[in-house]
Amino acid sequence: QVQLVESGGGLVQPGGSLRLSCAASGTTFSSYFAAWFRQAPGKEREFVASIIPGGGRTYYPDSVKGRFTISRDNAKNTAYLQMNSLRPEDTAVYFCAATNVPSRVAREYNYWGQGTQVTVSS
Repeated sequence: QVQLVESGGGLVQPGGSLRLSCAASGTTFSSYFAAWFRQAPGKEREFVASIIPGGGRTYYPDSVKGRFTISRDNAKNTAYLQMNSLRPEDTAVYFCAATNVPSRVAREYNYWGQGTQVTVSS
């Protein structure tokens, strides 16, 4: 079992930055693939970024590539999402997730946090 708790969301102006954190507990977080997803009102949950257990490889969709960076510190059982050049369309609830297999598909993730709201608005 893995428990995940996100933090760091908030209100930011377009062009601004935020850093989300995902604190894991309950088991060896370093053995899991970690990812961030987001969900805007009325839309499906969308893949944002993922990172392999060792942290050496990352994956992004085109919508955030070059603006968002996922990282992890396995010594602290924490994953991060650095978001730069934020746009109003990035507004959503952001979720941290973990799984045993590499995937961009939400249903293949076993463990989820409660989500943190990110709002990009002037």
